[in-house]
Amino acid sequence: MRLRGAVGSLPKPMVPIGGRPLLWHIMKYYAHFGHREFVVCVGHQAGVIKDYFERTGHGWNVEFVDTPLDASIGERFYAVKDRLADEKIFLANYGDTVTDVPLPLLIDHHAEQGKVASLLAVRPNYTFNVVESEGPSVTGFHDVARTGIWINGGYFVFRADVFDYLEPGEDMPEMFERLIGADQLVSYAYEGFWAPMDTLKDKQNLESLVESGGSVWQVWERSGPAAASA
Repeated sequence: MRLRGAVGSLPKPMVPIGGRPLLWHIMKYYAHFGHREFVVCVGHQAGVIKDYFERTGHGWNVEFVDTPLDASIGERFYAVKDRLADEKIFLANYGDTVTDVPLPLLIDHHAEQGKVASLLAVRPNYTFNVVESEGPSVTGFHDVARTGIWINGGYFVFRADVFDYLEPGEDMPEMFERLIGADQLVSYAYEGFWAPMDTLKDKQNLESLVESGGSVWQVWERSGPAAASA
């Protein structure tokens, strides 16, 4: 809704950045590291998403799963449970952020921890302040980026049994709470580049990075073996 005035009724993952949909950037990132099989949960304007990837084609195996327009993220996630039952681990993404985190390190960290689920933790880059107070008296006023807060970056590594922690009709917070209660959720803290695409300002920021050559999330543009293993 925060982008509606600038992009019309386009689904957020299809908002163009540098002439390509945001979702393409995310999938290109995964494909760069060798992950080229995708299951895409679609709802609002599903035909727009399907048409783009069926029409353009990028050598990826893309399967689309239709979900109700009013479905929560958790309900969309649960809809692909059967398709992932035979996977030892799989990667998941909210589809609205970009990063240059070295994906092999994220996957290796998940394996080393031996847990059901792991997520990318990042520093927020939002422009708002955190207020500290004692009763009505304000005792502190800090930019959120300097508070030491980490947030969910929207990139996940899951074992297939993660669905044991999610009931039909529930959303992702309920699943995360159960995972936390069972000590089965870990985070991979990353101080490098990460950016959301929630507002017009976010879109403009990403566009300016593309135009200035600063689109560091486009890891596929780098050369040399370090690009895939750094």
